[in-house]
Amino acid sequence: MVIDRAFAERFAAEWIAAWNSHDLDRILSHYADDFEFASPFIIERVGEPSGRLTGKAAIGEYWAKGLARRPDLRFELKTVLVGVGSVTLYYFGLDGRAAAEYFEFDENGIVRRSAAHYAA
Repeated sequence: MVIDRAFAERFAAEWIAAWNSHDLDRILSHYADDFEFASPFIIERVGEPSGRLTGKAAIGEYWAKGLARRPDLRFELKTVLVGVGSVTLYYFGLDGRAAAEYFEFDENGIVRRSAAHYAA
């Protein structure tokens, strides 16, 4: 899939709004049923040494726990980076912590793989 600036900015706006709404179904609507998510927090909070989870069921459960734990969670988008079949969002999360999340898209514009990165 060719990603253009307009697609990337629409995706970013909706992704940030979904997370800020705390609506798990809205968040998950951006992802394929069998998508893969990687995050250092998966190692810490789930005990999965690979830092990866696969599928909406497992990742949805992980995110639901995170949303319940942090009802004040809010993201502030800083910039959108466009790649080949991918987008990276640079944003600030809780406590002003910088984060970047990388998204790979399938041919229908649905996320099939993503990885979160956080400032130390």
